[in-house]
Amino acid sequence: MNFISRLKEGLAKTSKNMSQKLGGMFAAFTGANEEFFEELEEILILSDLGAQTATRAVDELREKTKQEGYRTGEEIKAALAEILAGLLEVGDSALKLTTKPSVILVIGVNGVGKTTTIGKLAQKFSNEGKKVLLCAGDTFRAAAGEQLSIWASRAGVDIVRRDEGADPASVIFDGLSAAKARGADIIICDTAGRLHNKSNLMNELNKISRVIDRELPDADRETLLVLDATTGQNGLIQAKVFKEAADITGIVLTKLDGTAKGGIVYTIASDLNVPVKLVGVGEKAEDLIDFNSREFSEAVLSI
Repeated sequence: MNFISRLKEGLAKTSKNMSQKLGGMFAAFTGANEEFFEELEEILILSDLGAQTATRAVDELREKTKQEGYRTGEEIKAALAEILAGLLEVGDSALKLTTKPSVILVIGVNGVGKTTTIGKLAQKFSNEGKKVLLCAGDTFRAAAGEQLSIWASRAGVDIVRRDEGADPASVIFDGLSAAKARGADIIICDTAGRLHNKSNLMNELNKISRVIDRELPDADRETLLVLDATTGQNGLIQAKVFKEAADITGIVLTKLDGTAKGGIVYTIASDLNVPVKLVGVGEKAEDLIDFNSREFSEAVLSI
């Protein structure tokens, strides 16, 4: 199954709510009027784009329709997909991991799929012939290290971990030292996901960042924020908090195989100016796929 087929399969439930409502509008479309644009804006807002993002998209579509004179539903739907894709094009969606070693710092609240994402990344890079090392930097949650160890074993990669309660920055330091000593290509670091105390979270992530800066100053680094697509607008709140605490380079959107509306990704990317880099559309390792803004938007609209 190719990329777009897998994406559409994973997004089938995600796009159902939006596409059912839009389907009737586009099928009956013979020319745009203000009522059409108002109804479209309402549907986009209900699909979690948020009022500001939905208004921006519809305003662009209204202007484009005046210029192009769309007469069919397929024409205006394709134009909407192009506009939505443009909202997501806020930076390079490819992972930059050219140095040896390169560092991936994975952040996000507990329960969004951080550990699973790390495991899938480990499997992906291992399958590509890369030497991968995992670092269990979430020492506040008892099960975190155990879960990461299971993924490391499954992917056939090394892991550095300590007992629960150990200083996370010290564990990251050990992991970076091990990566250099063992000739690893990529080190993937887990971090704590507690949001109940923002200052502690920011201090911890800043401390970890300083350790990486000191130990691997010239290494490529991706700081990936993992967000659960089913959380809707709460995902935007999480993203804003973490953006204050870390220099986020990309977003990983998980659980797009469930009941997620999917629209929140447009608001997060455009509001925070951070590109989506990966999406999770299933439980298997191969279901974590590279992001493509146009194909994602077409899949959401069921084009």
